[in-house]
Amino acid sequence: MSHSESNLIQSTQPNEAPNNNETDDTHPYTGHIIEYTSFDDMNLKTKLLRGIYAYGFEKPSPIQSRAIVPILSKKDVIGQAQSGTGKTGTFLISTLQRVDETLKHPQALILAPTRELASQIFNVLESLSSYLDVKLILLVGGGTRREDIRALEDTPRQIVVGTPGRVYDMLKNRSLSSKELRMFVLDEADEMLSRGFEDQIYEIFQYIPQTCQTVLMSATMPPEALKITEDFMDNPIKILVQNEELTLEGIKQFYISIEKEAWKLETLVDIYSKLQVNQSIIYCNTKRTADWLVEQLNSREYSVKCIHSNMKSDERKSVMQEFRDGELRVIIATDIISRGIDVQQVSIVINYDIPPLKDVYIHRIGRSGRFGRKGVAINFVTQDDINKLKMIQTYYQTNIQEMPTDISEFI
Repeated sequence: MSHSESNLIQSTQPNEAPNNNETDDTHPYTGHIIEYTSFDDMNLKTKLLRGIYAYGFEKPSPIQSRAIVPILSKKDVIGQAQSGTGKTGTFLISTLQRVDETLKHPQALILAPTRELASQIFNVLESLSSYLDVKLILLVGGGTRREDIRALEDTPRQIVVGTPGRVYDMLKNRSLSSKELRMFVLDEADEMLSRGFEDQIYEIFQYIPQTCQTVLMSATMPPEALKITEDFMDNPIKILVQNEELTLEGIKQFYISIEKEAWKLETLVDIYSKLQVNQSIIYCNTKRTADWLVEQLNSREYSVKCIHSNMKSDERKSVMQEFRDGELRVIIATDIISRGIDVQQVSIVINYDIPPLKDVYIHRIGRSGRFGRKGVAINFVTQDDINKLKMIQTYYQTNIQEMPTDISEFI
């Protein structure tokens, strides 16, 4: 790590690994940030490691390599890294490591600013914990309070993921017990500490034990947000990872207006009938859509396979290996493979569905070294997607043009 990368942390050599004789819940921490190049060196539970590798993580991202072990030291931590660099995996792996499977009460509370992000976090958590005996619950607005209350009463939940409003409601009416919490995590902390959420966060903190560790993760941490953290964090470790290789440079981006959802399939078939594509990935928002699309394309004699979290780890690995080897030209996928794929031959990424979260867009199409420096992204846009597309363009300060008649000159 270069000196310019951060003035908040001090780096030491990666061979200063933790003592593997330590118990699962205690990790020595010297006050220096050590970069771990393998999850195996972090002294994680064996079943958690199985979940990590089954999910598709192969090696720690920069924020994971530097922040997981400090979080496991039980000290308060502020982690700042650009969207798409593995922040969610960082705090979820740490949380699962710290949770005691034998204790049947809430031990970790994870808050996110939106239902969509909370749901995404919960889905990743389910996958990473698949080999552990850990009970989870998602508490967000939209569902009925009564169902949430009943779920909390019926089965003790060790990890709670939710949005501030619903979680505060459950704490206030004593449906959710916070007495034994050992971890409190705020994702997108800059937004959570903004005016819209600040009062709610302070109210929730009244229920958090003083002994509870607080972890903040965010892409940005403005001075006013850092100032607020002084009220409820105890001399936190600050870990800053500079912007990684996430970029839209070299990616030609287009959209196709599609009047009806039902017309997407014919549009897709039309594109592939006109183009000679080396390899491509088609992203869907749901597993159901991905499975359906594979059936439809196979019935038309297109050789495609899908990959999503309902498949066994060996199945996913087999499909990805075929794709890397060039035996398979087209993969239909959910966002399980939007991180860390390294197939350089991919020339087209098609968003059959516009991603529900703007950060996911760059995961799918924008990491240099994943799809190479040149490529094409085609977005299928229905009437319901127009605002999402505008938000993506504003957020990334990019221009997504209507697809020209002859797209082949860009491939």
